Amino acid sequence: MPALLPVVSRLLLLSRALLSMASGSPPSQPSPASGSAYVPGSVSAAFVTCPNEKVAKEIARAVVEKRLAACVNLIPQITSIYEWKGKIEEDSEVLMMIKTQSSLVPALTDFVRSVHPYEVAEVIALPVEQGNSPYLHWVRQVTESVSDSSTALP
Repeated sequence: MPALLPVVSRLLLLSRALLSMASGSPPSQPSPASGSAYVPGSVSAAFVTCPNEKVAKEIARAVVEKRLAACVNLIPQITSIYEWKGKIEEDSEVLMMIKTQSSLVPALTDFVRSVHPYEVAEVIALPVEQGNSPYLHWVRQVTESVSDSSTALP
């Protein structure tokens, strides 16, 4: 049993990482500015479901171009089962996993709602508590100009 402890420990760390941070790597690995530490919760992973890949790609490209997100992963062929207007529904959808600054989640939500074809678009966000520090700093760096302008006074 003691021999399994390292394996179990690694599996627990992997599952935590998958839950708390999105996968993927930026094109380069910038070093954190001035050695600053990551502030837990300052980056979020937002999840949006779309009816098909075409819609998901259009929204993903737009949020990255607008710097509302640093990266969007598209996860095809998920099955969603839910109640809608009194009926149990089952649909094939595409899941978008969007990495952004937590401060940008309201603007991201507003944008997705404005372009999404669903009557009620799913937009939920979870704060990232831990992860690869250079990646998390990259997410903040890529989206920084939007964050600065959204908090600036008129």
